Amino acid sequence: MSENQTETKLSAARTKLILDKPFLGALVLRLPMQEADPAWCTTVATDARNFYYNADYINALEPAHVQFVLAHEALHCALSHFARRQHRDQKRWDVACDLAVNSLLINDGLKPPPGALHDIGFDGMTAEEIYPSIHDEFDEPMDKHVYDDVQQEQGKSKQGKGGEATNGPSQQPQEEQQEVSPNYESSLQAQGGLAQQPKPLSPDERETLSTQWQQRLAGAAQIAQQAGKMGGAMARLIDHLLQPRLPWRNLLAHYISSIARDDYSYARPSTRRGDPAVYPSLRSAQINVTVILDISGSILDEDMQEFLAEIDAIKAQMRARIVLHACDVVLSEEGPWLYEPWEEVKLPCQFAAGGGTNFIPAFQWVGEQDTPPDLLVYFTDAEGEFPSLEPSFPVLWLVKGKAAVPWGIRIQLN
Repeated sequence: MSENQTETKLSAARTKLILDKPFLGALVLRLPMQEADPAWCTTVATDARNFYYNADYINALEPAHVQFVLAHEALHCALSHFARRQHRDQKRWDVACDLAVNSLLINDGLKPPPGALHDIGFDGMTAEEIYPSIHDEFDEPMDKHVYDDVQQEQGKSKQGKGGEATNGPSQQPQEEQQEVSPNYESSLQAQGGLAQQPKPLSPDERETLSTQWQQRLAGAAQIAQQAGKMGGAMARLIDHLLQPRLPWRNLLAHYISSIARDDYSYARPSTRRGDPAVYPSLRSAQINVTVILDISGSILDEDMQEFLAEIDAIKAQMRARIVLHACDVVLSEEGPWLYEPWEEVKLPCQFAAGGGTNFIPAFQWVGEQDTPPDLLVYFTDAEGEFPSLEPSFPVLWLVKGKAAVPWGIRIQLN
């Protein structure tokens, strides 16, 4: 098959995605296609900027397979896999990313090519959730992730200070290297117009591209939703990814602090000041916070301990009175527990894991109290039955997982 026929095959697959899967199609459009040198690209690859392909590999695939590999590379970028590895082993991380992406695409109706990694046991899980379960039984990913190539970085470390290699063939002088490839674009093309393997991303490039791809992700989701062609699993994942990425502790402290200071006093100050005017001032009154723990079984004791320790640390900065209760499908018989501002908030007992989650009993109990709380904080996975009506007091959901809430402020536990 000629070069033009290969490009036509890729363009047809991209057009098919735009028509049938507008979310994926919009993302694929953001990756310019580059034919790569087969010496480094045996199938397909991405560096979060371009889609690289081996022409022989593309020519051997069915049209449906080509759609899959295009969407596969685009999702790696849209999910910011290039910026999320952190301390993790690269090979295991690459496998986890492929398992996460392929599961989404297969469940969305796309046909995987031979060699695509898939395990039904990982359906609905993120790469971070899959990673701990990765062992040697998994093969290599079908594609090459060149945005984060450890081997390439290790090769650079063998060079001396003057830019010359400590072993192997001699390199070009440093000045000549800068003149030949002063930037990313000029280093793409090899002899014959084939793309060379790009350099791994720098930390600044990762951060910039991650922001760009998050914006593209949100835009593509909007296009697909307007067209009515957004699958349920894909929509839930996108909602999860577009949640605020600030640390949950900062968000929790900020919100509780805003509640604590949202009250003014017009009490007359001491007459010693000599000013007869009365000005409003923020008063440091005690606030009443109700905390509900979901003990249905999906929330671990370690998670509760960490959460309550953070509540206790925040409480120490203000006069906060904490009323703690626990609930799965019914309220805990041992609760509630009261903690005055000077008392340490801690897990009162070891809770037996429940079978399900129902938020209605907790809200009914709060509504029956003489005075509503200034704030209710619910620590949960948000997988349960909600009350049909939003209460009059503010509700803060601290959520472990991807589930949505019908009202209140949702903070992602990350």
